[in-house]
Amino acid sequence: MNYRHAFHAGNHADVLKHVVLLAACDALLAKPAACFALDTHAGRGLYKLDAEAALRTGEAAGGVARLAGTRDPAVARYLAAIDDCRAQHGPTAYPGSPWLLAHALREQDRIACCELHPEEAAALKDALHYDARVAVHARDGYAAMKAMLPPRIGETKFGRGLVLIDPPFEAQLEEFDVALHALRDALARWPQAIYLLWYPIKLRRTLQPFYRRAKDLPAKSALVAELLVRPDDSPLRMNGSGLLVLNAPWQFDVQLQPTLRVLRHALGEDGGGAARVEWLHAPA
Repeated sequence: MNYRHAFHAGNHADVLKHVVLLAACDALLAKPAACFALDTHAGRGLYKLDAEAALRTGEAAGGVARLAGTRDPAVARYLAAIDDCRAQHGPTAYPGSPWLLAHALREQDRIACCELHPEEAAALKDALHYDARVAVHARDGYAAMKAMLPPRIGETKFGRGLVLIDPPFEAQLEEFDVALHALRDALARWPQAIYLLWYPIKLRRTLQPFYRRAKDLPAKSALVAELLVRPDDSPLRMNGSGLLVLNAPWQFDVQLQPTLRVLRHALGEDGGGAARVEWLHAPA
């Protein structure tokens, strides 16, 4: 595994992923029952935007750094979480999804984070060792979906929760085959959960088979939220990214539409960019 998220922390893809993740968490918290979150490709949990890896790419400058002062509620929620992270870990800290989950969820909730790379898993354990709600597993996240769903910890069964699947897509389009198979299996095991699958966009037309297959998954609904910062006409770079949201919370599309318009204006390069929130399979 050659991928290191430290090179990409805080970029436009992180912004989209983390804004939507926090919105999904807040929807879960609307009800008092305990919930469970599984992060299948968790990374190291915390990043430094002044570290060598982040400075080498400078991707945060085109991402989170452009959002200061944004008033959209979902973006402001995300920026407030970053401020809380920096209050604890220093002015250049950037929270990964495990830290954001721990920040957003409650005392009665539980979180499992999987990371296959040994160095990243060790860093993740160090970053969240103080939080008894969080279990870190140095293992393959797809295998963990089979082993951990439906979630049960001791005598507690969790009826509500979410699963975040954020693979590095080193295998390019082949990753979709693995992820969609895992989602189909997980929906059979834990059908009521919210599932979030992040994916990169280079040439959007190459994603048509993925959209068709995602539409046919046995979920109550399938929503895509996509943010492009430049035209999707180059297969050589990531021009944007998206999230497939299965079993989206009520009116999640309505909530996300103005937020993605704000992100498009803030992060689009040279006044460009595009965004869409669209049902592949609308709820009945």
